[in-house]
Amino acid sequence: MKTYRIAQTPFEVTRIAYGCMGIGGGWDPGPLAAQTRVAGLASVKAALDVGINFFDHADIYARGRCEEAFSGIWKEVPGLRSRIVIQTKCGIRFENDPAQGAPQRYDYSSEHILASVEGSLRRLKTDYVDILLLHRPDALVEPDEVAAAFEKLYVAGKVRYFGVSNHSAWQIELLKKSITHPLVVNQLELNVVHNQLINAGVSVNQDEPALPTHGEGTLEYCRLHDITIQAWSPLAHGRIARALGGQGDERMRGAAEFAASLAKKKGVGMDAVLLAWLLRHPAGIQPILGTTQPDRIRESCKADDVELTREEWYAMLTAGRGSKVA
Repeated sequence: MKTYRIAQTPFEVTRIAYGCMGIGGGWDPGPLAAQTRVAGLASVKAALDVGINFFDHADIYARGRCEEAFSGIWKEVPGLRSRIVIQTKCGIRFENDPAQGAPQRYDYSSEHILASVEGSLRRLKTDYVDILLLHRPDALVEPDEVAAAFEKLYVAGKVRYFGVSNHSAWQIELLKKSITHPLVVNQLELNVVHNQLINAGVSVNQDEPALPTHGEGTLEYCRLHDITIQAWSPLAHGRIARALGGQGDERMRGAAEFAASLAKKKGVGMDAVLLAWLLRHPAGIQPILGTTQPDRIRESCKADDVELTREEWYAMLTAGRGSKVA
């Protein structure tokens, strides 16, 4: 597979990453089931077989079971650890943790960051993670506390690089007030129908059409500061594919129909075209593929060889917006 260099790091990574959120089963409490472990490892091996070398986790995925399921790969593929990049996230806390009545919340305290990483290392059965992301912005963040936790983790060799997820340009700037380590990744929800970050750039100073724009300037900020943009939910949780069967609103169905027609023209599946649309963007976006179906992993990764013209890219954007650019 073709690769990107994650700026400010030595990592040469595949343009498509594998997201492990689905390999540990559901979100209910409880132990990892044997059949879930087997199916999860089959998904991971399918990703490895197509050449993917970047694996994305979070401490909360399936309440830790995704990291636990993934750790079985070390016995399946000896010597793999040094050949892949592992990323995990911290900062989201479930309700009723640690006591009944506690709300679901975000927590960037040093204590929680350090405890979260220790838990991830234990479940992943590894001595270090390559990249640690702060999962969602904490309204009570104290940048000095984050910086202190990052420094402890770095000096101990437990985390090599750091980044964020779902952060705006100004939230990153606030963190950089105290953090001395570079923030090398910003993982954001981005796909052809959840296109607000891109739409913010093409709709500057326009009143019509009145489309939502969130995180204005975030993509440009990340490009200026050599922060790799990762796209979570690059296939919109399958909603675009389901729209071909009549589900979803008119805009969703229009995007699905156009993507399907372009996929037929390119000789690939629709998922590959949707991913290729992200790969065509000059920011060097890295989609995080989340399907657990081995066949779909293989078919989706054909996006690596799909070339979209400027006209095809804008036609996809038009379909995803439900309106042409003014």
